Amino acid sequence: MSETEQPQIYLITPPDIELSHFPSELARVLDVAEIACIRLSLGTRDEDLILRAADVVRDVAHRFDVALVIETHVVLAQRLGLDGVHLTDGARSVRMARKELGPDAIVGTFCDQSRHDGMNAGEAGADYVSFGPVGETTLGDGSRAEAELFDWWSQMIEIPVVAEGGLNADIIRSLTPMTDFFGLGEEIWRSDDPVAALKSLTAAMAG
Repeated sequence: MSETEQPQIYLITPPDIELSHFPSELARVLDVAEIACIRLSLGTRDEDLILRAADVVRDVAHRFDVALVIETHVVLAQRLGLDGVHLTDGARSVRMARKELGPDAIVGTFCDQSRHDGMNAGEAGADYVSFGPVGETTLGDGSRAEAELFDWWSQMIEIPVVAEGGLNADIIRSLTPMTDFFGLGEEIWRSDDPVAALKSLTAAMAG
């Protein structure tokens, strides 16, 4: 990322979506903020629910001309005509996903805090890698992706990088010079006013 550019927002859906009102809530966010990509990241394994959620989220995303990727489900990405997939196993599935989805699909992957996994994912054809969590979260074992990792990556590697997990204004302010995307999800959706929460966090990018 050049020093004159600010990171873009990579929006992550809540793990549980209420189909009756989430589409309108998502549309409100997309109407006021420039979003680079949306990740459908559901906590359920119920395929019917995933399919229905993907349909409604895709309709909103494409209405605003925003790319939509789905977490993990390469087959569903193909079946539903989504823009790509976000993997969660580092470099392990990148080549397979790229082969299945083709050269034009978005293939990204979460690499925890491992620069080694990130580099391998890039070599395997990932369009981006994400590291995290960067802040306090109940997920995982408490390990964090530190600023040094993003600083090193931004100086040494050309593949775009996403900072996600436990973001707050202070972390966003500190990582703005060294990341390409901020992956924001529960940070805004758990708020009574997701639009206001997103505006508050994106304002931190300006210092």
